[in-house]
Amino acid sequence: MPREIFDKNYAFLPRAELLSFEEIERLSRLFIQYGVQKIRLTGGEPLLRRGIERLIEKLARLRTVEGNPVDIALTTNAVLLTKKAQALKDAGLSRITVSLDGLHQNTFSKASGSEIPVATILAGIAAAQRAKFASIKVNMVVKRGMNEHEIIPMAAHFRDSGIVLRFIEYMDAGSSNSWCMDDVVSARQILDRVASHYEIQPIEFNYEGEVAERWRYLDGAGEIGVIASVTQAFCSSCTRVRLSTDGKLYTCLFASQASVDLREPLRQGASEQILSGLIASGWMRRGDRYSQLRHAETVTRNKIEMSYIGG
Repeated sequence: MPREIFDKNYAFLPRAELLSFEEIERLSRLFIQYGVQKIRLTGGEPLLRRGIERLIEKLARLRTVEGNPVDIALTTNAVLLTKKAQALKDAGLSRITVSLDGLHQNTFSKASGSEIPVATILAGIAAAQRAKFASIKVNMVVKRGMNEHEIIPMAAHFRDSGIVLRFIEYMDAGSSNSWCMDDVVSARQILDRVASHYEIQPIEFNYEGEVAERWRYLDGAGEIGVIASVTQAFCSSCTRVRLSTDGKLYTCLFASQASVDLREPLRQGASEQILSGLIASGWMRRGDRYSQLRHAETVTRNKIEMSYIGG
């Protein structure tokens, strides 16, 4: 969240406008009825939400239509992870993803806009390893001129760690990051750089609709992933829907407006049938394919900030 916009004088949403844990749980049950099997808590920074462990406990008790536990994941900057990792695991969190754009302090500070030590983030990742989550991933957004020199150091650091490092093309998520195509280091360029140091080969997707291409080290040191939503759009296979903290439904990371407002009917006592109908109608109207149209568009569209609906 750019500090020049979200400074100490910024008027954030009043707490009363945020969905309660009980409201999130109720809506999650309805999404699960339509086949949702995975729920990811994102941000902003989700660990700033007081009592988030209670929310995870509620969600972890839910079952899919097949009767299996719902897969609960979380994306974090890891600043608070050292203190919370074990409690999150005990609450039922299955998987965790940490955002880390560089190992050197100057790079990390420039990318994150924060002076928090990189050591704090690495300590959080180590705490997650001790807690033994089913999966730990690290996401690195690669921006030309900022951190592409960290691709190999990051790969070297997380090899043999059991952690999957994923490189993400720099995206125009939101309208405040001054995105430019010249700043994009393509997935192909990233892979070529990794391959110049380590032998890698592609491996199969884990599941239909997975956004990351998977590659493994031939020496058995683990795997990496690349998310190429700029140069290799995957709109046609997208299966994701986003619920904002104030109850709006978004069917695309690059949406300019919400598809449905679920908070108001929820608080006005709408039945599950009505709420389910709203969810279905919002999804059925989905025609988002911004990533495919990005290069053809001549007019810049206003987009919801990623910090508002998550990554």
